[in-house]
Amino acid sequence: MRPLLILLIACTSVFRLNAQELNARVTVLSNRMPTTVERKIFQTLQTSLQNFLNNRKWTKLSYKPAERIECSFLLNLERTPEPNVYEATLTVQAGRPVYNANYLSPIINFQDPAVSFRYVEFQPMEFNENRISTGDPLISNLTAVFAFYVYVILGADHDSFTQRGGDPYFQSALNIVNNAPDARYITGWKSFDGIRNRYWLSENFINSRYAVMHDVYYSYYRRGFDMMYEDEQSARDAIMNALIYLENLHKDIPNLMILQFFLLGKADELINVFKKAPVDVKQRARDILSRIDLANAARYKQDLK
Repeated sequence: MRPLLILLIACTSVFRLNAQELNARVTVLSNRMPTTVERKIFQTLQTSLQNFLNNRKWTKLSYKPAERIECSFLLNLERTPEPNVYEATLTVQAGRPVYNANYLSPIINFQDPAVSFRYVEFQPMEFNENRISTGDPLISNLTAVFAFYVYVILGADHDSFTQRGGDPYFQSALNIVNNAPDARYITGWKSFDGIRNRYWLSENFINSRYAVMHDVYYSYYRRGFDMMYEDEQSARDAIMNALIYLENLHKDIPNLMILQFFLLGKADELINVFKKAPVDVKQRARDILSRIDLANAARYKQDLK
């Protein structure tokens, strides 16, 4: 999936004070599955997951259709180690509408490489945050992973509108981690499963040591992009402040997962913000971004000359 594909979604420029229900699109890719497996099963899976995301009540708030969060989930089936068991990668993208603009800013663009689950056609999509590990762990794992990213999306979206507004949703994501299924093939929920997984993502969002990241979301979106129409210079200053927060955090804890998670998919956007800035501001942005976002350092150096 191409970076920033989520930006192609048409959006309404509705200013939102509260988090919204999801307007989620699910795609299941089965190109690597054996030809002996009936392809209709994966279409059913795709429809079931999309209904699970869009029809479930995820919060206690009231939502309007135009206020729903635009997001996409691409489940790419990689292997089937045994009948009805699948190992996949999951790409999660979500966009956040910018006030007074027909533009979705990428708020999440992340790939999870370790999604394993059991699925039989027409299997119900069940999820209970307080009783995740009941029954077959591999069946529970599918909805647990999707629910985890729903709460991360809600948390990031809330943080971008209200200071520390995402806390209850990040806590729900952590609750899923703490009660996650445990069985053969299942990974990504434990600290020892890797350095960039669901455990560390939820831990970083809750850890008070990294609390400045919540200020980053608010400064970048609410004080930055939402104010761009009214006062471009002040908005750019707020986005620069967010970058300074990130740089200071990077100095203290290089390669922190939550910092890299925030930057994923934002290179084009950041270049567009600063390429027309005064020379000194552009240079500072280039220097900071080249240090904290090494994957795109060459682009920043070239496009922010």
